Amino acid sequence: MKFERNYLLLLLLTCAAIFFVNLNSLPVNIMEARNFITAREMLNDGHWLLTTINGEPRYQKPPLPTWLTAFSAAIFGIKSVWALRLPAAIMTLFLVLFSYKLAEKLTSEKLYAFISSLIMATSFYIVASARDGQWDIYTHGFMVICIYLLYLFFIKETHKYRNALLAGLFFGCSFLSKGPVSLYALLLPFLIAFGIVYKYRNFKTRWLPLLAFLAVAFVVSSWWHWYTLTFDPAAAEITKKETTNWISYEIKPFYYYWSFFTQSGVWTIPAFIALLYPYLKNRVFNKKAYLFTFLWTMLSVILLSLIPEKKSRYLLPVLIPMALNTGFYIEYLFRSFKELKDKRETIPVYFNFGLIGFIGIAFPVGGYIFLKDGLSGNWVWFVLLSIALFSIGIFMFRNLFRRKIATVFYLTIAFIVAVIWFGLPLSKAITINPDYKPFSELHNFEEKENIKIYEFSGMTPELIWDYGEKMEMLNKDGEFITPAEDRFGVLVSEESLEHFKEVYPNFKREHIARYDMNPKGPDSRTHKTRLYRELFIVSKK
Repeated sequence: MKFERNYLLLLLLTCAAIFFVNLNSLPVNIMEARNFITAREMLNDGHWLLTTINGEPRYQKPPLPTWLTAFSAAIFGIKSVWALRLPAAIMTLFLVLFSYKLAEKLTSEKLYAFISSLIMATSFYIVASARDGQWDIYTHGFMVICIYLLYLFFIKETHKYRNALLAGLFFGCSFLSKGPVSLYALLLPFLIAFGIVYKYRNFKTRWLPLLAFLAVAFVVSSWWHWYTLTFDPAAAEITKKETTNWISYEIKPFYYYWSFFTQSGVWTIPAFIALLYPYLKNRVFNKKAYLFTFLWTMLSVILLSLIPEKKSRYLLPVLIPMALNTGFYIEYLFRSFKELKDKRETIPVYFNFGLIGFIGIAFPVGGYIFLKDGLSGNWVWFVLLSIALFSIGIFMFRNLFRRKIATVFYLTIAFIVAVIWFGLPLSKAITINPDYKPFSELHNFEEKENIKIYEFSGMTPELIWDYGEKMEMLNKDGEFITPAEDRFGVLVSEESLEHFKEVYPNFKREHIARYDMNPKGPDSRTHKTRLYRELFIVSKK
């Protein structure tokens, strides 16, 4: 079989190697913990529609990603981090595969579609989101499927109702994942760019199926919000607060996102060059499609920049059209790099891939110097990673000097795969906390002392997740309650120690231990007070 006939299979295998291997290597972060706690309470308490976190209403985000997480946990186990992250990995796989199909439809060129999809699958924020049980990858993954179907709807004269209805369904799934985020950051710039470049032709024959699209999209998007607002009065206030955050929380200047191309990781320089439209427009094989991906990318950045609330992870939707845009530049290098004479064109290529090759060759020495204190028990992974990266680096330089840019490109993909396979298990070598004591061990203490443990002031999701069940708070809307028991345990953050003494001045307070879930020890700059608690036994005198 010809190589080009296997592009989709090769893409599938590459995504599997990047998204599904070592899913449980990194600790659960705050965003994941919220999602996982809600999934656990869906399974344990049946809170599938009126969703909760630690027993309290949680309507800030729609529930579809959490439902999928709960289904996976029901099959593979609620304590399996791999199972909890699996739906996000599957969603990213679908995102990349449908992006491939969209790129193929745009250009009728399978090699370009393959290149751009590989760039997408190995872009930093895409990889991070695929391996992280949070909402963003779901809303944008479903929206990419919707966009693909809408593209077919606008350019084909057949199956209009089918494409419109399915697009409406996946639009609704996107909305049920994170509200209107992807509508604004991915679909709207797509529609504007499509209208500018391709125009909306024969619209008279499409308005009825378009109404069907809008109807399905509205119903699927809104039913859960209607349900929570109807059956829980707290939902209205939570929704209002979440909406207000868009203009009052994490406020950053308009230009905050304008280093967006750096979020693609190893593709930073190619992504930047691909955005130099005057330079590349006469070098690409399809000017119209290139203009479309360029406009889609830039419009997405501009629209995101207009929103006062800004976080670097919100740039995830930009990486999708940017990968398609960068694919045009890499495809141009495939065709032309051997003949290029102008150093202004060759030097950035040599620098970008040469830097990756240099990192690979230098890793055995540099990695040892950086990781030596934590390599005990991790030598196998370090040796495997060193051999893989060193070999890839050597082959990259060899093929770079021979101007075999296609081979260099595929070696870059192999570089990312090697880091995922052999590098992620090494995370244990850089996360050393001699005082590490997980919250899950609290159950042993509760059983031994026959007492109940409370949290004094506020919930930290990672700690509640590790505890394994709901934990009662003594702080009830600013008022501190006194448990009925004569003797009980209290977990207190460092910031609340003085307040704790003030609230219970006439009680005997015995300090027992510190439960610290920081990956690094107290001497590290990254040691966070929010990830540890002091345990006290409080007795009534």
